[in-house]
Amino acid sequence: MVTTTILRGSRGTWSLPNLLTYGRVAAVPVVVGCLFYSEIDWMRWVALGVFIAAAITDFLDGYLARALEQQSALGQMLDPIADKLLVAAVLMMLVADHTISSYTLGAAVVILCREILVSGLREFLAELKVPLPVSRIAKWKTTLQLVALGFLIAGSAGDKVLPGTTQIGLALFWLSALLTIYTGWDYLRAGIRHILED
Repeated sequence: MVTTTILRGSRGTWSLPNLLTYGRVAAVPVVVGCLFYSEIDWMRWVALGVFIAAAITDFLDGYLARALEQQSALGQMLDPIADKLLVAAVLMMLVADHTISSYTLGAAVVILCREILVSGLREFLAELKVPLPVSRIAKWKTTLQLVALGFLIAGSAGDKVLPGTTQIGLALFWLSALLTIYTGWDYLRAGIRHILED
């Protein structure tokens, strides 16, 4: 039988998993700042490097929290917030520099709306003491979304190294949007079921 320990106080606050999450939050303004000058190729590469490092911490922090038995209430709260801050900020900057434009704006809106919907559901169900666990397909969605955003951050600079980089990113972005709709509906259906049963 596995016992999950929720750390409180300074030990939980400064645990390695939480430090990785803080790093992901700190990466947001760096990526945004680099993408503000997205017409400069090397700034896109810096943004991509920081984004990849942040994405890696997204997978590492949860794994390390379980492996080291350093799960904390702060980490459980901050982890999804850090994820959403990173994705939303990158999406806004890619829209601003027209990497994401025209019909692809629809995919960006779908992704942002789903994140808000799931956050609202989690908050509501938490008050009812009902957990809303992350499904396996939702993890695949997140992975695909991060890979797509990586290609799009490289954008025009990436096209000079690997022709079609932006188009690959847009195709993966649309695929992640479709998975976003599926997982969003899955979470909404589960939430509604708990509401009706209450």
